[in-house]
Amino acid sequence: MNSLGIDKAPADTRVVVAMSGGVDSSVAAAMLKREGYDVVGITLQLYDYGMTVGKKGACCAGQDIYDARRVADQIDIPHYVLDYESRFKQSVMDDFVDTYLKGETPIPCVRCNQTVKFKDLLDQARELGADCMATGHYARRAPAADGRAAMLRGADHHRDQSYFLFATTQEQLDFLRFPLGDKPKTETRAIADALGLAVADKPDSQDICFVPTGGYARVVEKMRPGAVRPGQIVHVDGTVMGRHDGVIHYTVGQRKGLGIGGRRVDGGEDVDPLYVVRVDPVANQVIVGPRTALARDRVTVREVNWLGAPAAGVPMPVAVKLRSAQAPAAATLLLHGDGNAVIDLDTAQYGISPGQAAVFYDGDRMLGGGWISGTGCR
Repeated sequence: MNSLGIDKAPADTRVVVAMSGGVDSSVAAAMLKREGYDVVGITLQLYDYGMTVGKKGACCAGQDIYDARRVADQIDIPHYVLDYESRFKQSVMDDFVDTYLKGETPIPCVRCNQTVKFKDLLDQARELGADCMATGHYARRAPAADGRAAMLRGADHHRDQSYFLFATTQEQLDFLRFPLGDKPKTETRAIADALGLAVADKPDSQDICFVPTGGYARVVEKMRPGAVRPGQIVHVDGTVMGRHDGVIHYTVGQRKGLGIGGRRVDGGEDVDPLYVVRVDPVANQVIVGPRTALARDRVTVREVNWLGAPAAGVPMPVAVKLRSAQAPAAATLLLHGDGNAVIDLDTAQYGISPGQAAVFYDGDRMLGGGWISGTGCR
């Protein structure tokens, strides 16, 4: 077996590397080339790069395509650019806009992995005769007890990206490889520098790639003209507190930018800050309240992708991440077997937003995840 777990010599093993133009995927390609693999780079053009001219930290457009090509030339591998603009708009951008208009908070990077990068791109890799596809994600892949491939958190938990990969199917995971999963980002940068890669000092992408300077609301308003309407900001007790310029500007747990101040406690001098507790797109209202009103210990989930052993109908202890930057929290998971699930948290969490992801873990192993559809209290 070679280092990728394939029973071939590296020179006889074709690896397609998804090259975004950033340092991580560039180092993944360079490392595999250095090991003697037959490496092919593919970069996707996903949207009109004119939207983000002058915007740092984007990906898959303009400068990033140029950077990916430069690295491919530098390490002497074939490189292809595929125009997936229409697929990306339909599967990712339209979903992003519609999710906001439903009063939810989307994660377009997950949708992109789910519907474009780990679907269409994997098909393209197979058409090129690849034995596997590699990415620059900080996640790990290892054999599970049942012989199938399992996804593990990146060795550096501060850089772990398994949360964004929860929708990866078993078939896709069998084909994928993550060469950087056991490395800290500092080592990746050091490798890029040692190899003299043109992107060694390139900053990480931080924002949603297709959102230009000015914010996501501009994207929503441009793609759905007239869909954003002003309405009321209402306290959980029914008191109208003010007006909003569109529910898309608010997300559960938000405190700043409400423009309504706080609320006096029991008529005294103390002022309770107010938070967005819920967004109601049907009534076109933003509901606010004290922080205590945000506490939830039950979460419902839809579109569950499951990579663990069969477990439908049996409550099981898990650790769950409800945000990418959050530490996993202890919970009990009940899979219904129809793509839906219920999570009962051991300790109530605050600011859980529909539209975000709930991702389940057993230790370092990522068991799967789904999209948060609702919250409540037991």
